[in-house]
Amino acid sequence: MIRIYNHYISKFTILLISIEVCLLMTVFFLGSSIHFHYFKISFIDLLLSQLPGAIVFIFVMITCMAMMGMYQQDSKLDIESTLLRLMPSLAMGFAIMALIFYLFPKLYLGRGLLTIVILLALLLILITRMIFFRWPNNLEVLRTRAIVLGTGSMAGELLSLTENSSTLRNLDIVGFIPFFGEDRHVPVSVVLPAHSSLPYLVNQYDANEIIIATQERRGGGFPIQELLECKMHGIKVTDIANLFERECGQIRMDSLYPSWLVFGGGFDQSFSRTMIKRIFDLLASLLLLFVTLPVILLTMIFILIEDGRPVFYRQERVGKGGRNFLIIKFRSMRNDAERSEQTQWTAIDDPHVTKIGQIIRRLRIDELPQIMNVLKGEMSLVGPRPEWPYFVDMLIEKVPYYNVRHSIKPGITGWAQVHYPYAFSVEDAIEKLQYDLYYIKNQSLFLDLIILIETVGVVLLGKSNR
Repeated sequence: MIRIYNHYISKFTILLISIEVCLLMTVFFLGSSIHFHYFKISFIDLLLSQLPGAIVFIFVMITCMAMMGMYQQDSKLDIESTLLRLMPSLAMGFAIMALIFYLFPKLYLGRGLLTIVILLALLLILITRMIFFRWPNNLEVLRTRAIVLGTGSMAGELLSLTENSSTLRNLDIVGFIPFFGEDRHVPVSVVLPAHSSLPYLVNQYDANEIIIATQERRGGGFPIQELLECKMHGIKVTDIANLFERECGQIRMDSLYPSWLVFGGGFDQSFSRTMIKRIFDLLASLLLLFVTLPVILLTMIFILIEDGRPVFYRQERVGKGGRNFLIIKFRSMRNDAERSEQTQWTAIDDPHVTKIGQIIRRLRIDELPQIMNVLKGEMSLVGPRPEWPYFVDMLIEKVPYYNVRHSIKPGITGWAQVHYPYAFSVEDAIEKLQYDLYYIKNQSLFLDLIILIETVGVVLLGKSNR
């Protein structure tokens, strides 16, 4: 993983994006050469004249592929699934480029030639992904070989994730070292000899990282000198809390302890960070309101036709600092639904949801009126979802650190929303909190943009409901 503006991106993803940027640049300049008959002109002249168009083309295509989830951790797809994401991505990019050509004629490439460029890009990107995902052993250099110190519950959880989850596919655990007095939660077959020193095991198994997966770090049993020796020889030493943050985009509750939150980095709530986020919220919200205005007007009409007034409804939610405010949403349930039911967890197939409500919930259109909450300063575009006061009071009592999510403004979308959309129980609330803590710790404008791009993919791919 490589850290960019407090957010971790895998080396695999960066390599894949870099290769596809080169492919897109190649096909764009090939198309430009054909269209403008530049074969008789030097490459430098071609580069200087068409570079702005190439940058726009590449940015649009990479963004569209990111919106369709082609750079996420679970993007290891077969050829059919890859095509089902790649073709809409390039079609969306074609439409955006056609609009850009209309607005900026100097970048014009021609619709016919743009079609050829898009088809070439489709073929080359498809071949690239087949090579990447069919022969993963060719990319072993990007994988991390790790030795885990500890065989307890956290070590067992780590082993389970590496075996059953795609989020840790870049981690190759070569073995676990037992720690004195700790129960074993991993198979005997993966336990390394305890009598050997850490530097010896690192050299023997060609490991480049040591993961600390035990909470007992006091007394003479903890090998602090051996860990220091390994670190001095270039071996990375990582706490398991940092590993889950880096690899899973979570701050996991089962590996968390208060001192890590207090003394660790992140959690930037400075004035400059707050002002930058507020300016971004205002500009992006106004743009979003302008773009989605036709959708908003049509939704209002359909709600009136199906179930009459009111079109909007307001709910009390908990915002920054624990202060309550009224959230604005399109009404997706029958008029008598809120009066007939007690406060409860969201249901997958709620019988009180109207027909138009099912559609706008699935496409997250019901959240669009919250743009007004953002403009009023009660919410942000990106942040933890605001919850009912009833649930907040209950979860603060049951879930450690739950109140940390109220240290920033709630958001229309967020890191938890694009990874774990709805909470149906206390266990789900804990899972979402782990993502919320990651966002609060590592928030930046860069991460906000990634979340907004992924939110588009959640809507387009129909992932808004589990």
